[in-house]
Amino acid sequence: MHRACKPWFNPWRQLKSIRIIRWQDGHAVTASDQLAAEEPLEIRVDSRSVSVTMRTPGHDPELAIGFLVSEGILHQRNEVRDIRTSPRNRAGNVVDVLLAPEVQVDFARLTRHVFASSSCGLCGKASIAAVRGQFARVTSDFTVAPETLLALPDKMRAAQTAFAATGGLHAAALFTATGELLVLREDVGRHNAVDKVLGRAFLDGLTPLRNHLLLVSGRTSFELVQKALAAGIALVAAVSAPSSLAVEFARANGQTLVGFLRDRRFNLYTGRKRVK
Repeated sequence: MHRACKPWFNPWRQLKSIRIIRWQDGHAVTASDQLAAEEPLEIRVDSRSVSVTMRTPGHDPELAIGFLVSEGILHQRNEVRDIRTSPRNRAGNVVDVLLAPEVQVDFARLTRHVFASSSCGLCGKASIAAVRGQFARVTSDFTVAPETLLALPDKMRAAQTAFAATGGLHAAALFTATGELLVLREDVGRHNAVDKVLGRAFLDGLTPLRNHLLLVSGRTSFELVQKALAAGIALVAAVSAPSSLAVEFARANGQTLVGFLRDRRFNLYTGRKRVK
């Protein structure tokens, strides 16, 4: 497991600097601009390819681990034997997660599900029932004070260094009930940012995250609430709106869902008992 604990993070890979023409005050000037990097990452399990995702480079082992947690493959830290990058891939865009012998993986189901969710989306009551059968309903007595919630967006924004440079990255952050920021990750994909957070928490031995909350930038989709459920998170908050299916899924699985958490206000969609 020693490789899994390495940070494997080069902050410069998150950014791409390019020359542009900037039109300002009626004049065209040559300038430089920082862009959020986007590159493919192939995730392998025991050397078998299971997913390719477009992500911002950085914290790739965490992304791979978080992906497997959210797919219901990993539950305990000792289930991971090693994490490796492919020596034949000079770009560093392949991560291979080696599992303990006792971990069983239905590769056919995993690859079918990943293809379906990335291409056409998961929808409707049938999908909710299927995922609910895979992950336990949340029964945590976790609570958070309204004032603590209201302070979280500023804490998250202050830690978004790559967003400050580019304006083009989503963020996901893990907090305690008292508002302590434990992990923040940024990515061009909101779901990737969440997987990176879950992966870091898993490698640190924090899962299941029954006494933590997840805050995401932008909107909250069904997929993000599902990933939170896989990690045992009882409260998911976002600075923007949830989808209707996200609300339905959270209600069905005992999760608290907060939206529009910004400008000293928020909407509480489900799980009123946890905000007090």
